[in-house]
Amino acid sequence: MRHTAYNLSIESELALPELLVASEPASAADVQIKFAAVPPDGLPNAQQLGPFLWVNRDSLWLHVPQVARFLVQGGHTILMDPEPGVDEDSLRVFLLGSALGALLFQRGHLVLHGNAIRIGDQCMVCVGHSGAGKSTLTAGFMQRGHQILADDVVPVDAQCRALPGFPRIKLWKDVADKMGIDTSALRRIRPNTEKFNLPLDQPLDQSPLPIRWVYILGSDHIDTLRLEPISGMQRFLPLHNNTYRVRFLQGMALKPEHLKLCGQLASQVRLARVTRPDSGFELNGLIDHLLADMAANP
Repeated sequence: MRHTAYNLSIESELALPELLVASEPASAADVQIKFAAVPPDGLPNAQQLGPFLWVNRDSLWLHVPQVARFLVQGGHTILMDPEPGVDEDSLRVFLLGSALGALLFQRGHLVLHGNAIRIGDQCMVCVGHSGAGKSTLTAGFMQRGHQILADDVVPVDAQCRALPGFPRIKLWKDVADKMGIDTSALRRIRPNTEKFNLPLDQPLDQSPLPIRWVYILGSDHIDTLRLEPISGMQRFLPLHNNTYRVRFLQGMALKPEHLKLCGQLASQVRLARVTRPDSGFELNGLIDHLLADMAANP
């Protein structure tokens, strides 16, 4: 079936209910996702970056134990070789995460590990380590009527625009419960995992948006929310450190372009570190604080 995500037409032999269904194809798809045999022992003429990862200039080989082996090639093809008995949901988690993220690198994008939210005709990106509260913050903006462009994987093009991803966000059950979101009818991202796919009821505008604000979300032993602008030479490193699967770049011959894109984005955005008290997550106060900062720095 033909789908669309990140401004790409995607033809997949695996059902991808998370993605938008594209209209009848008039030309070949930008990306082909196929079931095929993937060599079990890595790639020839490649750099081994770990026991389950091999990379060369044009290809990335990834083994997810008990799930599948993936081969990502040339920014246009993903081959999947599933382990016997693996469920499709587990396969999709790694296909639409690590494998597709590698393909976006191969297509020349800076790929941030964060969430992108539309603010007027521009875009705010929130990045941070796992557990920092990115998905909770995104769900809060969604409940206030803001359009969500991308969740978890945010590709940035050469014009410093965020490319729209999938019309869903992933939420842990405890977070959904606190926000009054009923998970009883939602699909788990994997069996026996208390994390769910929440479809987004919002306009299906697939236009890239210029990124104007990037906030690095974290927590600490503090009493009140703290927002600290980042300036000068310190602006580059946070973007590099919050790149999605940054080690994939080793061996891909993409590091110079990645550094260039990080510098280009750093020069064009309002960049700030946002630290919340780790004893609690006052969501509405955090959203109000960010909206006020964005209004003061349009």
